[in-house]
Amino acid sequence: MSAGKHKLLQPDPADVPKAVVSRLSLYLRELQRLSQHGKNTVSSSQLGRLLGFTDAQVRKDLACFGHFGQPGIGYRCDELVGVIRRILGTDRTWTVALLGVGNLGRALLGYKGFAAKGFQFVAAFDSDPRKADGVIDGVRVHPMDQLSELVHRQRIQLAMLSVPAAAAQSVAELAIAAGVVGIVNFAPVTLSLPEHVSLVGVDLATELEQIAFSVANRTNPR
Repeated sequence: MSAGKHKLLQPDPADVPKAVVSRLSLYLRELQRLSQHGKNTVSSSQLGRLLGFTDAQVRKDLACFGHFGQPGIGYRCDELVGVIRRILGTDRTWTVALLGVGNLGRALLGYKGFAAKGFQFVAAFDSDPRKADGVIDGVRVHPMDQLSELVHRQRIQLAMLSVPAAAAQSVAELAIAAGVVGIVNFAPVTLSLPEHVSLVGVDLATELEQIAFSVANRTNPR
């Protein structure tokens, strides 16, 4: 099962549930950890147990994209890492723009894990002229009116929005007009975007609400 030799199935992204893609990221992280610790192979039951899934779920998720396991061997960790990276599109480097360099934006620029996954911040933008021409963790901050020029010059396809909720829709529209086709939105607001633009919303307060619900109902059953 070589990533280079095996022909991947290419289902329409719209036909692949988001939950499957989320689990692929978890499989990738665990497989990389196993490889780093010298483990060469892993079975679907072992991988599932490490992540809290059934072996059937692991096999079903991977079967969306082809057949990768070998009877009596399971999955070769390093090869499956390569396969999943190809599926996720992280077997190449993506140039990313950050829109909004407040406290959250500065933290995102300083996070080194993005580069390790193939995501490289090449430019940041902010509407505050006092922040223009500053450099944060090696990334230069530009005024918003340079967004279109730099997206084209740097061939930026992805953007992260860490702007106030009231500005998120208009800033997203500026990014799309400039040529961005994928947006991660950290603003606590739902965006209305064209169908050709991929969107992921990350609301940290909502995530805390979810874990609070889980903890509250486990410790104080009604």
